[in-house]
Amino acid sequence: MLAFLLAAIGLQGQDKAAPAKKAAESAVTPAALIDINHASAEELKKLPGIGDAYSAAIIKNRPYANKTQLNSRKVIPAATYQKISAMIIAKQ
Repeated sequence: MLAFLLAAIGLQGQDKAAPAKKAAESAVTPAALIDINHASAEELKKLPGIGDAYSAAIIKNRPYANKTQLNSRKVIPAATYQKISAMIIAKQ
């Protein structure tokens, strides 16, 4: 019974630490964001799901008032936008 109690306490501590660790790993510093209004094709292709065709489409449809226009203008699919939205910015 004591072993079960200790195991349960240990699992509770891990559950609380896991979200904090994931949040820290997924945080992107503003300096690391890729500006979709000024990035080169090569820089855009570093984003997950962005290849030659999508990087060319992003460049062709510039300027963007905000990054959500990649999705609302249907420049890239919604699923691809969801993958990269935390990694991009649209500076004026």
